[in-house]
Order: sequence, then C-alpha cells, then structure tokens
Amino acid sequence: MAAVGPNLGRVLPGSSILFLCDMQEKFRHIAYFPQIVSVAARMLKVARLLGVPAVLTEQYPAGLGPTVPELGAGGLRPVAKTCFSMVPAVQQELDTRPQLRSVLLCGIETHACILNTALDLLDRGLQVHVVVDACSSRNQVDRLVALARMRQSGAFLSTSEGLILQLVGDAAHPRFKEIQKIIKEPAQDSGLLGAFQGPNPLFR
Repeated sequence: MAAVGPNLGRVLPGSSILFLCDMQEKFRHIAYFPQIVSVAARMLKVARLLGVPAVLTEQYPAGLGPTVPELGAGGLRPVAKTCFSMVPAVQQELDTRPQLRSVLLCGIETHACILNTALDLLDRGLQVHVVVDACSSRNQVDRLVALARMRQSGAFLSTSEGLILQLVGDAAHPRFKEIQKIIKEPAQDSGLLGAFQGPNPLFR
C-alpha cells in the first residue's frame, strides 16, 4: 500500500480507523449532544460499509453510564477508561494495526478527551482527522479553542461528509449508492457555522 503523504491528510479505508469517544448517558447535557451523536452515527454506518474498523470508549461508565443507544454502536465492545485520552485504553488495538495511518476522531469533550487523544495520536506519528461536526463540549469557547489547538498541533479539521467522500473516493464504488443514502440528508447543525464567519482569529 502506498504511503499516505504526511501533510496532505488523505484518508483511505485500508489505513484508517474510527475512534468514538465517550458518548454516554450522563453527557446528554453537553451542548449539541443529539446532533454530534447523529453525525457520529453516520460516520459509524459508513465505516461499517467500507470495512473501516471502529473503537468505542466510555469514561468511567460506572458513574457516567453506558454509550447512548442512538449512536448505533451495537456489536462494538466499549473500552472503559479514566484517562483523558483514548490511547492508553486502546493501545493494543493500535499495536495490532501496523498499516494504520489515519484516525477519524468523534466524541466528547473536545477540550478534554478529544484534545488529549489527538495529541497522543500525533505523538505516535499518526494523522488525526477531527470530525468537527461530531465533537462538542459543555462550553463552546472550550470547544472552539480546542479545535484551534489541535489544528496548531497538526490535526486536520474535517466535516463528516468531507471525510465520508474521501473514504469512498469514487461514485463508481460498489457501496456508493448505500453511502449516498446516508449523506443525502445534511448533517444536523452543531453550532459551528458562526465560528467560520467573519474574522475569527482561531481559524486563521
């Protein structure tokens, strides 16, 4: 398999993995929670159609509850953690995939577990693609600054549909019709539009 360019951020199904971070019952109060779970769910549907593996974590599930059912993560065995990074909990999964180049990252909270996971993955030399419409925080300032912080560190900020179309690559793909049905309805608004309007210093 050809190496993925380190600065281009190309995403290929055979060298990618989907990380689903801590979308649990006790986090339903987080801003735009239903919307980010909906977007993460469609990322998972596409990953399954294209054979992209997925891993699911839960932060202290004894206190924060299980993953919400609307994520549609049945069949995935959640990995419990307390660390504010997914990486220590899924280390074995990463070690068994030497072909891995890209991690697609969804979940909460952006400034806590998403940020720390991204930094750990970047430190391992992996490309990180933060699905911006599938990540949120209780406080939207925390969310936006964390996105900018990850971008400063070398992560790619992408939308779910942009990443899905990168993964499928060609309208002639045998699963494209199924994927087209998934993305036919636009992703639900998760409150990011204002961040990209006007002279926002965070995304210069």
